[in-house]
Amino acid sequence: MGGLKGIVPMTINTYRIHYGARIFVFLVGFALIFMTLANWRAHAQTVRAQPSHPLVRAGDMGFGGLLLNSVTSGFYVEAPLVASDIEIDVTGPIARTKITQRFTNPSDGWVEGIYVFPVPDEAAVDSLRMQIGERFIEGKIKEREQARIIYEEAKAQGKKASLVEQERPNIFTNSVANIGPHETIIVQIEYQEHVRLDSGAFSLRLPLVVGPRYSPAPEIQMVDFNSNGWAQVADPVADRGRIESPVLRPSEDEQAPIVNPVTLSVTLRTGFELGDIASAHHTILMERNGSTGATLTLQDGEVAANRDFELTWKPVSGKTPQAALFRETVNGEDYLLAMVVPPMMSTVSDIPVRPREVIFVIDNSGSMAGESIRQAKTSLLLALDRLGTDDMFNIIRFDDTMELKFPQAVPATQQNIGFAKRFVYDLSADGGTEMLPALEASLIDPVPGDESRVRQVIFLTDGAIGNEAQLFEVIGSRLGRSRLFTVGIGSAPNSFFMSRAARLGRGTFTHIGNLSQVQGRMAELFEKLERPVMTDLNADWPGGATGEVWPNPLPDLYAGEPVVLTAKLSEVSDELNISGRLGDKGWVAKLPLDQAAPGMGIAKLWARKKIASIEESRYEGMEWNAVDQAVLAIALNHHLVSRLTSLVAVDITPSRPADAALGSAEVPHNLPQGWDFDKVFGSLILLPGTPKPVDTQRADLDSNIQLAALSVAAAPSQVPSTAPGLNLPQGASDADRLILSGLLTLLLSLSLWFARRRFLRICPEGERS
Repeated sequence: MGGLKGIVPMTINTYRIHYGARIFVFLVGFALIFMTLANWRAHAQTVRAQPSHPLVRAGDMGFGGLLLNSVTSGFYVEAPLVASDIEIDVTGPIARTKITQRFTNPSDGWVEGIYVFPVPDEAAVDSLRMQIGERFIEGKIKEREQARIIYEEAKAQGKKASLVEQERPNIFTNSVANIGPHETIIVQIEYQEHVRLDSGAFSLRLPLVVGPRYSPAPEIQMVDFNSNGWAQVADPVADRGRIESPVLRPSEDEQAPIVNPVTLSVTLRTGFELGDIASAHHTILMERNGSTGATLTLQDGEVAANRDFELTWKPVSGKTPQAALFRETVNGEDYLLAMVVPPMMSTVSDIPVRPREVIFVIDNSGSMAGESIRQAKTSLLLALDRLGTDDMFNIIRFDDTMELKFPQAVPATQQNIGFAKRFVYDLSADGGTEMLPALEASLIDPVPGDESRVRQVIFLTDGAIGNEAQLFEVIGSRLGRSRLFTVGIGSAPNSFFMSRAARLGRGTFTHIGNLSQVQGRMAELFEKLERPVMTDLNADWPGGATGEVWPNPLPDLYAGEPVVLTAKLSEVSDELNISGRLGDKGWVAKLPLDQAAPGMGIAKLWARKKIASIEESRYEGMEWNAVDQAVLAIALNHHLVSRLTSLVAVDITPSRPADAALGSAEVPHNLPQGWDFDKVFGSLILLPGTPKPVDTQRADLDSNIQLAALSVAAAPSQVPSTAPGLNLPQGASDADRLILSGLLTLLLSLSLWFARRRFLRICPEGERS
């Protein structure tokens, strides 16, 4: 034992020396690897940074360009540009729209342009054409994943290609690959829709910009599995990256050239003598074509794509046609579109007005700042003044928080209305758009069996959200006896959310685009809220076509609304009977089918309405697989873009040289007119120059909206390191170096921890120092 005591210190010292040397050698080796990787990255950037084209400084830029960061400090790369020409042809109740998008590459490299663009939420997108020189290439409908594979393969092979995908029924993405240096590629997209008829006026609303969407953060859920906690992340907006786009800060220079310019023309062939024609948000030039038609263009020629275009027209007599029936035969099958206007509710004098419980929900988030919150507050104040003494009401306001004015609905006394008005006056717009808690609170019904009152929820918002599906599920499962009426506020509301929420909520959708419309549009809404609905609607078709009528079932109707439906028939004979109950009275309309006028595109409209109805049924309990199978079959059969199908067009001849790099960039959007940039996005670093585009690096925003990053990335497997091409932009940080630094720190910590444990095992306690 005594001899061993003399040996132990020597052993421990030897261990200390050898083990310390091992740690030192390990750390030096790892450091060398780290430096090698860092130098390799720097070398790769240097090689790629040898531009085959001049970069630009921000101060040297003209108007109308968005700049991407490059690896060369102080220099930038220009992003692709898009200009759109839109032609709308209205024949009777059907509108056919052609959108021609011109993608221009301002740089000396090859790029892929990605453009997120809006369409009406009920549009049937069915056509894609890509023009290359004098040649036109027709797009083909494919299953979504298959279309993406075809596009990616063509892109990799250097072929020009275009891919149109649906992100939402009113949001589409057009990707165009292999646009050559200073080249312009033309892509045409066409769709069909029916015009709206309400309160005696026909209208058409064309969205021109996709407003930024608020997407609630993913939720971490803990799941107990064999006594172990497993964290799962539930993302309410799993495709958030697909609906985000870079947004330009509006220029303060009135002389600045237009960004994302749009030209627009409309041809009206109504079939009846035309009276007043009006454009709500744009100044138009009009030429009458006889008594039943007109051609309209924008007075300014080109305008910025920053607000919706809305057109209304009325019959010269002021009397709306009471019925319209159109027919189209496709592949031996007959499709019909019927539009019937019930009598005004005022003709039923003995129907008593029932007391109401009205829950007002107002959005005061950052996207509502400026003009929108003024419209919403004015609308709500008018609604409060229309409450009757027998009514009850409450107000819920929401941004990223929620507040109820009263704990529960209160009588509409002068005192309570006074409290409510002061509450509304004090509202300001800021923060995120957490709509779900407010919607859930509005549908809480303390007395669900109360038949003495009509329960109505009035939702005032711009609908700038990405989690529509979450909200639809709540409406479908918790509506009860409530009826949901949506009021779309601002220059570019999310009409898909508005219209589908109202349809699921068995109410109506009203759009208010500016302050001048508040009085008239709210008055029309009050008429609907205060008058009884037409219920128990039914369409009795000859030939047993009931199962192929869409929408199905038919919705409740309110004052001034027509019955609009489509059907597929095996034979056209006899007559269509549309019946319902107006208060406690029966009502019926008879339409002879053999007198239907010829119409184009009705089969597409029928298919689009059927897809929408099937999609909505999943919020009412239909199995997802059954929904997907039905939607896919209809979309493929009728050549329509849907959630599960896309249009793809590919040139057969490669155009990009094999040794040329390919960059990719999203085309920026304008901020919707009337929106407050700083309220939506918070404080962001801006590039110098005018107009001022936001920094292209991804930024976490105060309102939880993320500004989409612009990335220009070469495909390493296809592009040699010495290939000419775009000077690649750097990210928001040196992410790879930070990751390596983190790994080095982690390994160093682990090494020291293992060394300490081994030292403690070998070294006696008395010898530790």
